[in-house]
Amino acid sequence: MTSLARQTLLFEWRRFLPAVLAIGFSSLLLLLQAALVLGIFGSASVYVSGSSADLWLGYPGTQSVDQGRPVDPGLMSLLLMDRQVERAEPFYWLDADWRGPAKDTGGVSVYVSGIDPGPRGLMFARALSPQLRQRLMLPDSVIVDRSELDKLGATVGSSAFVNGHRVRVVGASSGLRALGGVNIVASLDTARRLQSGSGGGPAWPAYLVARLHDPAQSRAVARRLSGQSGFGRYQVWTAHRFARQSMLFWMFDTGAGAGVLFLAGIVLLVGAVITSQALVAAVTGSVREYATLNALGISMRALRWVVLEQAVWVGAMGVVMATALGTVLIALARSRDVPVMFNLQVTGLCVAVVMVLACVSGVSALRSLRRADPAVLLR
Repeated sequence: MTSLARQTLLFEWRRFLPAVLAIGFSSLLLLLQAALVLGIFGSASVYVSGSSADLWLGYPGTQSVDQGRPVDPGLMSLLLMDRQVERAEPFYWLDADWRGPAKDTGGVSVYVSGIDPGPRGLMFARALSPQLRQRLMLPDSVIVDRSELDKLGATVGSSAFVNGHRVRVVGASSGLRALGGVNIVASLDTARRLQSGSGGGPAWPAYLVARLHDPAQSRAVARRLSGQSGFGRYQVWTAHRFARQSMLFWMFDTGAGAGVLFLAGIVLLVGAVITSQALVAAVTGSVREYATLNALGISMRALRWVVLEQAVWVGAMGVVMATALGTVLIALARSRDVPVMFNLQVTGLCVAVVMVLACVSGVSALRSLRRADPAVLLR
């Protein structure tokens, strides 16, 4: 009966084409929505994912990386005393006001990231090329994401004012977009001057980051450092945990992800209805063939398995079409600086959900087999 299901799909493809398109369209929407969710909310952890640090030390109870509070720079000695720490450096993060001269943009809220611009610097090691990092060694120089240049009213080489302090845009890169604002990257010295000029208290870093000799020991080192006493208030996270924590905070705790999840449910519901109706129509169109098979001695139970297998094949073909088209659309979106992220685990979850949807639609189509009675051949 397995070959019968495939042969029916092959020779009666016009009947099953609407179901394949319906499941494919639902799968495509789900994949693109997942990529957008990961890209948009994943930008909240761009500071972590774009860097090569294995450990993050910050203020205890910090829920997202963009909510960092100043920590005592003296805690750097705590990191450097651990035998597993290869390199440690401060990371400055502060809210600031940007005013660009190219056009009247008013005040634009920006996030200033102060990093070590040296070739061995950890922060944004994966997002900034060595050539761009070297440009930050110039006094009062900054780098912005290329997609934010128009919003800032700036161009590479132009000047602007951050917290009333004159800075110069020395480069533009991709992968620096922040969630809820514009990310500006500067050197440690420039960030200290901007923080001091804002009147926000002592120019202390928001985090201390470290790279380990063996990244596989990051969890053990984080637990060991967190157990130290006498160094004041602090907390240590692994890079993976901190990035995940930041993304989940924006996705669920802020309420921003509720609308996305609701839309995903609507997509699945519409896809289930359309796909089930298309499969019902296909099975109904073949009711005389099924009745003939029943008259020849094939049980209704075997015919039900044929319909369910057809539903699985319909789902598989729809998923293959959606994945191929989705890969192309995601690549196109990335070339246009649209925040999307292609994650194999999430993609696998989407595929599993769509296949369950196809199976449910197949079960719904089983009701049409009630008409596959040999008596219909006499009409």
